[in-house]
Amino acid sequence: MYPLFFFSLFLIFLNMIMLIISFLITFKAYKNREKNSPFECGFDPSWYTRSPFSMRFFLLAVIFLIFDVEIILLMPMIINLLFSPSIIYLSSSMIFLIILIIGLLHEWNQGSLNWM
Repeated sequence: MYPLFFFSLFLIFLNMIMLIISFLITFKAYKNREKNSPFECGFDPSWYTRSPFSMRFFLLAVIFLIFDVEIILLMPMIINLLFSPSIIYLSSSMIFLIILIIGLLHEWNQGSLNWM
């Protein structure tokens, strides 16, 4: 009973110390205006901080993320195919590749991959 009580008091004491330290660190950070600015270049921010960006760039970035994740899923498939060449695994890999190629062709036909 006593060790549990002392351990809980010790944990409360550590929690209070961490709370005080974090408060002091954040209080010190609020006083520094340069670190709170959105730019780290050394100039003062102006009203251009929320300027719009190209929607084509956004679409290209999303397409890159989708195909990047699919390539990450594709790499273990190739390694597993070397060690266990079964028909079921080969057919599921081919279905995955066909879906990936159809998606790439669809994006190409829609013109999402063309920058200009």
